[in-house]
Amino acid sequence: MSDFVNWSDPYTTVALIVGYLSGSIPFGLILTRLAGLGDVRKIGSGNIGATNVLRTGNKKLAAGVLLCDALKGTVPVLAIYWLFGLEASLVAGFGAFLGHLFPVWLKFKGGKGVATYLGVLLAAAPLFVLVFAAVWLGMARIFRYSSLAALTAAVAVPAALWIAGLNEVAALFTAMSVITILKHHANIQRLLSGTESRIGDKGKARDDAAVAPGGDGI
Repeated sequence: MSDFVNWSDPYTTVALIVGYLSGSIPFGLILTRLAGLGDVRKIGSGNIGATNVLRTGNKKLAAGVLLCDALKGTVPVLAIYWLFGLEASLVAGFGAFLGHLFPVWLKFKGGKGVATYLGVLLAAAPLFVLVFAAVWLGMARIFRYSSLAALTAAVAVPAALWIAGLNEVAALFTAMSVITILKHHANIQRLLSGTESRIGDKGKARDDAAVAPGGDGI
């Protein structure tokens, strides 16, 4: 990604800061508290993402968190693109992704980043959301592992972008996918050991999350 970005450009710094601040808004924590459900970090996996919010039993709230976590990636990319152009907008997307993963307001303990990843993708290369969705749905249907589906999709997206010749965008999503995979290290360990919870295994999912911080697929 560094080959495509002029880090000495002051607009780049502005874009990174704007993106980070947008991405660092902990919607999972804010919305669950506003709904009177307490601190989402004290249930399930302790994650602030939509998957853990769903463990409150409030599907509409979880959907709202998913949407907000995606939009905090989409909005800064579109805004910075309009103000400063493509290069700066990609930096803003990267900042939003990092902000969600490492929010300063929560001692740098955020979500897994998949929703924000998708939000950035929607703004930067909207047609490739279909690539992510197709791979995710296909893998989820075959293997019933949310984490495996997300990881496979995160590999497929940058590969498709490189093939399409969208090199700047591909570089961004290569970096984001590497970070996504690293953030799912616990899921990968459980997949290898055969202890990862499958989609639909509600009781097992709750048990796994209770003993495995970061047990969410997104």
